[in-house]
Amino acid sequence: MPRARSVVRIHLPPVPAVLLAMVSVQSGAALATGMFPAVGPIGAVALRIVLSALILLAVFRPPLRSLKLSQWQVVIPFGIALGIMNMSFYLAIARIPLGLAVALEFTGPLAVAVLGSRQVKDFMWVLLAATGIVLLTPWGGSHNINGAGAMLALLAGACWAIYIILGRRVYHLFPGGTGVATGMLFASLTILPIVFADRGLARLNVNLLGQGLAVAILSSALPYSLEMIGLRAMPARTFGILMSMEPAVAAVCGMLFLRERLNAPEWLAVALVIAASAGTTLGGEKGEVPLDA
Repeated sequence: MPRARSVVRIHLPPVPAVLLAMVSVQSGAALATGMFPAVGPIGAVALRIVLSALILLAVFRPPLRSLKLSQWQVVIPFGIALGIMNMSFYLAIARIPLGLAVALEFTGPLAVAVLGSRQVKDFMWVLLAATGIVLLTPWGGSHNINGAGAMLALLAGACWAIYIILGRRVYHLFPGGTGVATGMLFASLTILPIVFADRGLARLNVNLLGQGLAVAILSSALPYSLEMIGLRAMPARTFGILMSMEPAVAAVCGMLFLRERLNAPEWLAVALVIAASAGTTLGGEKGEVPLDA
């Protein structure tokens, strides 16, 4: 998800705030996984996106009737990429451990950072990440990887890359969080026909709706507020390096909440992806922060 203005006012030091934001996002993903037996991954992601959209639309109230053609041309594909990214990621974590899915998904922003670099040395980070990805395969030592799950996580990463590129344009074309809210509206419109065809919400009840609302808050409103503390109080590169720790946070959340266990090659793969992500952050343009999902 992109950076937006704070939805809730929270007073915390910047580093704990950013770390707590990552824990919040990954805890939300773990909670969503618990909903899969009842509504499936598509139903769970539909609840998360639609409820997040309603929250953001209520908070930011984008002026939809007065948007220009140039804004529609950017925000619609932005929202579609956001919807497919989240759906692919939820389908992935239904098949593979959370930490491994996040590590594979990180190939998206890593590719954007490297391709946008003019320094040859930054391509060493591609080799480092590629080594990590190879380790996340059955022949590389991973016994937790389902082939379809890995491909879905990589698809989520590709959509994340598209989302980052379009997100920068949305940031300049829309004031405050109105672009995020409008994008989430189109993400919802992308997901809803699929969830209705899949009948993912046929078993929806008050309890599941409450869980979906908790996922939306943990994955959207709360992390936005916490991340804005970090963005305002620390250098962009420091923020980027902290965010590079997200695959490790996801792996730990998977262990604590989902009882997922990674073997040694898988932990090494996560570490390599983290190192590659942090390396590209250090080598990037000063002040540039990649948009997060």
